[in-house]
Amino acid sequence: MADIEKVAVIMGSDSDFPVVSKGIKTLKEFGVPFEVHVMSAHRTPEQAADFAKNAKANGFGVIIAAAGMAAHLAGVLAAHTTLPVIGIPIKSTFEGLDALLATVQMPSGIPVATVAVGGAVNAALLAIQMLALSNPELESKLEAEKVKMIEGVKAKDQAIQDKVDQL
Repeated sequence: MADIEKVAVIMGSDSDFPVVSKGIKTLKEFGVPFEVHVMSAHRTPEQAADFAKNAKANGFGVIIAAAGMAAHLAGVLAAHTTLPVIGIPIKSTFEGLDALLATVQMPSGIPVATVAVGGAVNAALLAIQMLALSNPELESKLEAEKVKMIEGVKAKDQAIQDKVDQL
């Protein structure tokens, strides 16, 4: 496969790893290179800013940021880069609504694409779609995955039809 830019997967705490690991698995399945780090928007703000400022020069094409509660990590990273940033709100309090709102309510000029609470797989797939814009082989893998999903739904529909016929 042609060179693929890396995806940065940054989580605010190591306690976010069980959620984030699902997206990491998706990146691996698609053969997308990635790095995973723990950084805090509040406890290590200089490290987070420095990472974002240098991400493009360090071979990254997309940044995924996962955080709960105040969930400022994605916004802090987005403020320091022109790369796309995808936020994963992590459930901690209020069923994750606080993190969702903090991630999605960004001021003009600092966009953060936001997936569902705990939506690490969709974050990974969105990052892959972004990278696929300039990588035809990655685009083909995504198209094949869509076909697998369609076939899976068709098989489930047929199984239901069979059950209905047996009533």
